[in-house]
Amino acid sequence: MIRRQRLAAGVCALLAALAAGIACPGGAAADETEPQPAPKVELVLDVSGSMRTRDIDGGTRMAAAKQAFNEVLDATPEEVELGIRTLGANYRGNDREEGCKDTAQLYPVGPLDRTEAKTAVATLAPTGWTPIGPALLKAAGDFGNGDGTRRIVLISDGEDTCQPLDPCEVAREIAAKGIGLTIDTLGLVPDAKTRDQLSCIADATGGTYTSVQHKEELTDRVGQLVERAADPVVTPVATEGADACAGAPALKSGLYTDREEFGKQRWYKVDVQPGQELRASVSVADDRATSPNYGVLLRAVTQQGREIVRGEGAGTGRTDTVSTGLRYPKPESDDDDATPETVCLQVTNSFSATPGVKTTPGMPLELTVDVVDGPSASSDVASFGLGRGWWLLAALVLTGFVAGLLWGWLSRWRVAVWRTN
Repeated sequence: MIRRQRLAAGVCALLAALAAGIACPGGAAADETEPQPAPKVELVLDVSGSMRTRDIDGGTRMAAAKQAFNEVLDATPEEVELGIRTLGANYRGNDREEGCKDTAQLYPVGPLDRTEAKTAVATLAPTGWTPIGPALLKAAGDFGNGDGTRRIVLISDGEDTCQPLDPCEVAREIAAKGIGLTIDTLGLVPDAKTRDQLSCIADATGGTYTSVQHKEELTDRVGQLVERAADPVVTPVATEGADACAGAPALKSGLYTDREEFGKQRWYKVDVQPGQELRASVSVADDRATSPNYGVLLRAVTQQGREIVRGEGAGTGRTDTVSTGLRYPKPESDDDDATPETVCLQVTNSFSATPGVKTTPGMPLELTVDVVDGPSASSDVASFGLGRGWWLLAALVLTGFVAGLLWGWLSRWRVAVWRTN
């Protein structure tokens, strides 16, 4: 009797294991490719005396920076090696020459000890000068040798006070070295001169500039930039859109950069084969003072001028980037010799400059184009609202049915044996 019970239990366990194996397929073999170098980020923080100013949500700029750093340190991905450098944190005197040497590495670039890094940040107090140029030169050497993503995130509330060492020229020199170092800049409640200088630094290395007025904005933006370092590196390709579709450049799948003047339009062309899907998105960076109402329009148009699909992004207030996107699946064709369709992409913006703001060069534009196989296979179409999960439900139903039959047969057999005994 005990042996029969064990046999029944064993059969049920085997069926359960089979069902689990169907529901949760085994993982793929481990990736045997060589590990990639760890991405490296260094946060460069202005600790000059002006950081005492209380104009960010009722607190000082320094307090906002410390809070942002603590939250970012908690959220930094494990694979990112992070360091912190300061400028203007130590020298309190009036000697300009000494003040322009005041930059130090607070926490070395490497595996992150969150507690140790937070303790170092807690000791900071607004002190001295604003040697942005010298700090960038030192920061470029903090990463050491090797490959992998390298990113500097510079947070400052004022212009460099150590001219004639121009930070823009320093950034250009760093870019000319070809070491793949990107500098992103954030301006805390910046004036026009600070905004221009920080924008220039970012542009020189292909980075971004962001104006910050609130603590949450600072935390979110620094966190985004640190996380971006862990993303696969994609080098944008510079292109120049045309004023009309006829003269537009032909683009393939990839990431492209361009400049677009206020209220103007840019045209690009993409070939789409039958059975393929065009996916496109565009971001226009508001890198200078603009009027509060703005918008970006992305249209897919035939060469004859008929609109296929559009995407729109708009808002009111202060922003740094406006984005939108679209998708266009081209149906399959029964003609074996079907030619690709040329789709014209039109990018239009409704930004307007405030009085006294330069309108040239145009605002930075980033365009992503991806042409993929369209959803033509039956496996890509939802079945009874289950999508591709229908096969899992069918497998579970079949497994349950077989298990029920076996369990019923075993139960009847056990009852018959019990009555015989």
